[in-house]
Amino acid sequence: MILFLLLVITEVFTYVTINKHFRESSKMAYYISVTINSVLSIFMWMVYYRVVSFNGYYDDPGHVWMMMILNGALAAILFPRVLLNICHFSGLLIRILKGGHIRQLTNAGFILSAVIFTIIIYGSTIGKLNFRTEEVNIKINNLKPDLEGLTIVQMSDLHMAGFYKHKSEFRKILERVKSYKPDILINSGDFVSYGWREFERNDTVLSILKGKYGNFAVMGNHDIGTYNPQWNAEQRDSNLYRMNLLVKAAGYTILTDRDTIIKIGKTEVAVIGVITGGRHPHMIHGDLEKAKVGSDSADLRILISHDPNHWEESVRGKTNIELTLSGHTHGMQMGILTKHVKWSPSVYFYPRWGGLYNSGDQYLYVNRGLGVLEIPFRLWMPPEVTIIRLTSGQKKELVIKENG
Repeated sequence: MILFLLLVITEVFTYVTINKHFRESSKMAYYISVTINSVLSIFMWMVYYRVVSFNGYYDDPGHVWMMMILNGALAAILFPRVLLNICHFSGLLIRILKGGHIRQLTNAGFILSAVIFTIIIYGSTIGKLNFRTEEVNIKINNLKPDLEGLTIVQMSDLHMAGFYKHKSEFRKILERVKSYKPDILINSGDFVSYGWREFERNDTVLSILKGKYGNFAVMGNHDIGTYNPQWNAEQRDSNLYRMNLLVKAAGYTILTDRDTIIKIGKTEVAVIGVITGGRHPHMIHGDLEKAKVGSDSADLRILISHDPNHWEESVRGKTNIELTLSGHTHGMQMGILTKHVKWSPSVYFYPRWGGLYNSGDQYLYVNRGLGVLEIPFRLWMPPEVTIIRLTSGQKKELVIKENG
């Protein structure tokens, strides 16, 4: 109801702003502005109606897709309109005694609105699909010769409903991942956003990916149904059961608070996984002590833990786990990521939000995710597939390459 009232109010105020600013000064600008505003309004109201009138399953992929489109419309249309109206009516208040409004202030509102709209449209069309391959060489002290050059490919946070209208693009990305010929394929959770129905038939599509020594995954907090408002505890348990079946059908070994040993030549690699639940800031992590019980004799230990804050809380300096792989943050799907500057508002919630971190001989890599959540855009924070290669030594080296 609040959103409905806000939409109506901004519709009225925006028309008043356009009428006051253009009608007497430029008929052409007035008619162009009214036309553009009307088209955007029709689109936003159509999406709003489809979302609020939906009476099916909340995790239906089409419904999740439309909710993201609505959120994108609110960011690209409603928010700029609010800023425009603030600029315009602020000018009216300042000139309340003299009459009229401050044209420069209203012009600034139109320019600012157009810039925001353009940026969000770019992020929603190009930015969210412009995935990058991050190639990371990690030098691990006393690495066994059999593990020299071991290639780990990490994916995370697919949120597959975001590819509902981009299935061909999703397949292309997976084909690219397949071409990397991983020794070990890791998925660090959040295959979906709300529930198992979002998976659709993607278990078949995902099954084209094969790691030489296996595919391994954990469940993220979205996978267990944390955010589905229609479910009770029993239904969330049923969802988790179905998610396990779907992820297994996609070719993954699911590590729910347990480990598995991979034999590579004469060496043993322990892949450990913990489940993640809850919501920020009250995240719930699985039983790491139980999960790693069989890993002490391994030559290398790799932990898959969806939430990167878990590394600081339970891994760094408290275990002998050399490499932890996480996701979860998405880099908040916005920020600055260049060769020399790396920043995201995620840093205020997750100090280690993206890329490679280390403390002595223990390493954490945080994948920015492949999909989108809530708002279907990425602004200067491209989706990611990570290629990690292990080599012997005591230092780390990070190399970033962008797909051409």
